[in-house]
Amino acid sequence: MKKEMVSGLAALLLPATLLLTVPAQAAEPDQTRFQLERSGDHFIRLDRQTGAMSICQEQNGNLICRMAADERAAYNDELDRLSDRVSKLEKAVADNNGSSLPNDADVDRALGIMQKFMRGFMGMAKELQNEQPSDKAQPQKT
Repeated sequence: MKKEMVSGLAALLLPATLLLTVPAQAAEPDQTRFQLERSGDHFIRLDRQTGAMSICQEQNGNLICRMAADERAAYNDELDRLSDRVSKLEKAVADNNGSSLPNDADVDRALGIMQKFMRGFMGMAKELQNEQPSDKAQPQKT
């Protein structure tokens, strides 16, 4: 019994330790992700991972970056799309009175399916019990 508890505890701790190491690795900045190119009095920053481009200017010793105009439009379009989706989801939740439980019709349908399955299964089990044993030697079951 003690051995089972130790192995169960080990099974719980191993995934937890793996999950704790992931954020540390993810927090390390990727030094090759961005590429900066000077263009006149400003810089163009290319995100090599996403392809996004930003216009950057140096102000008070800091590099301040803004999205390019076409990316700003795509960003706003995505925000609008997501806002519409959130609104629809909130409306659906409100229509269900905040409940994600199935209605009576869904429960009745599920019970009918389960009853049909169980009747069929029990019928097969009874048929197997009623079969006549054969005269052949049965294999040893262990």
